[in-house]
Amino acid sequence: MYDLIIIGAGPAGLTAAIYAVRYGLNTLVIEKNVIPGQIATVTTIENYPGFTSISGMELMQKFKEHAEGAGATIQNNNVISVKEEQGKKVITTDDGGFETRAVILATGANPRKLGVEGEERLLTKGVSYCATCDGPLYGDLKVIVVGGGDSAMTDALVLSGIAKKVYVVHRRNELRACSILQERVSKKENISFIWDTVIQEIQGDELVEKVVLKNLNTGEITDMAIDGVFIYVGIDPNTSMVDTNKTENGFIVTDEQMESSVKGIFAAGDCRRTSVWQVVTAVSDGALAAISAHEYIISLDLER
Repeated sequence: MYDLIIIGAGPAGLTAAIYAVRYGLNTLVIEKNVIPGQIATVTTIENYPGFTSISGMELMQKFKEHAEGAGATIQNNNVISVKEEQGKKVITTDDGGFETRAVILATGANPRKLGVEGEERLLTKGVSYCATCDGPLYGDLKVIVVGGGDSAMTDALVLSGIAKKVYVVHRRNELRACSILQERVSKKENISFIWDTVIQEIQGDELVEKVVLKNLNTGEITDMAIDGVFIYVGIDPNTSMVDTNKTENGFIVTDEQMESSVKGIFAAGDCRRTSVWQVVTAVSDGALAAISAHEYIISLDLER
């Protein structure tokens, strides 16, 4: 029986682990991926306090070293379900079950898909959700970035240093990205914008060859020859393993103490309902979730 099991070893989960072991909780962190956290795929992070510039992979390694140095145990495993049974939490994984007094879900989220014809079929064949991972394959080629937020503009900048031409396709006529990123992309001569437009289909036999575009104002349909499509239209949370109150899109609803609708089950980071998805807010969530979990465990002891 663990005091606390944290599911997910991204920024939120590892921060929660650091706090939990410092509070003396017998803590296990379960992570299904060898390299955890969406942030690990980011080439450059410039808005995390204490680091003027650092890669996502390097930052995650520092998180991991800190958590393990503090005494946290991290195990690679895939969690299938989290359930409440007779006052304890039972976690079922691919390799068996665990019992714990409290749970913190820090399971993060995955890139949202466009849901258009050709997207699934041509995944890894010209369709990507990560410029850091796949960008080097597109030297001297033409690519499209779909989206208008920080992630889209960050990776458009990455691709502009690799590809011959980068087209940003956005369904609106203005970007949602922060002003610094907007200023940077505006100065790149090989980045162009296609406003008020969506991709209706991605075409190609063995590789991406072209896209079908639709202008939302005029309804005009056009074909565009392209070598790669990089998609940044939001995220979908990894929360299928737990039955708590969630938003329509599957994000876990929590109170100010990060507690879900089930007592003793907390959520932190990208998997919970929030208005901002940033490393610094995930870290804050993780710290608060661990403190709240500790208080919950104390309350269980007092009830005995």
